[in-house]
Amino acid sequence: MNTTYDGTIDWDRYWGEADDEDAEDASPSADLIVDPLFEFLDEMGVSGPYADVGCGAGAVVFGLAERYPETSVVGYDSAQQVLARNRERTRNASLTNVEFERCVLPAFDPERRFEAVSCFYTLVYVAEVERALRNLYDAVAPGGLLVLTYHNRLARAQFGSVAEAPEERLDQSSPFEPRRYTERFELLIEGENLLSYDRIHDVLGTRPRSVWSVVSEDLRYPAWRHNPLVYVPK
Repeated sequence: MNTTYDGTIDWDRYWGEADDEDAEDASPSADLIVDPLFEFLDEMGVSGPYADVGCGAGAVVFGLAERYPETSVVGYDSAQQVLARNRERTRNASLTNVEFERCVLPAFDPERRFEAVSCFYTLVYVAEVERALRNLYDAVAPGGLLVLTYHNRLARAQFGSVAEAPEERLDQSSPFEPRRYTERFELLIEGENLLSYDRIHDVLGTRPRSVWSVVSEDLRYPAWRHNPLVYVPK
């Protein structure tokens, strides 16, 4: 399998060229997701096996493994480069409850089930988003949870506006490279993989619920209306 999807970027190439700043920019979960996710999991009583799909540099995986040493955590990603980096970090940290495996969404068949499966800032790069959702949900054990972020119509409008003149509208503080911006978010800008509460319900048969209904309001990240953080019980 390769890591080049129609309408997005080659993640093996990205991670092969990435420096520390690039790695941080490609991993918003470290700043936006980890704290509310930990509170959410504690509130929901999740303690079993956990999978993070599209794990990138592994902020969620390593955070969970260190916080819950009795829980097995598996990180999945499409890019061999980032998997190699994460495995080296695992060895250096002597973590025994962490694994990293390869998958390329929408395909995902881990041949095991997890109490929780998460997918953060990843579905925006997947053309067959409904197939990806079904496969992610299939990997959740009965009684477990699928936790995800997605881009909606508000995000499409915002990203489309930036794409009209990325060199002008992205300053130095932006995590996105202007010359790659339109290519990177083509699927979103073209409206091919937008999600909503209703669409997720139609695909999975269960209506998603906001994580912010469970965790502290002050943990909400600024773009939560454009990139909802939801969970789907099973």
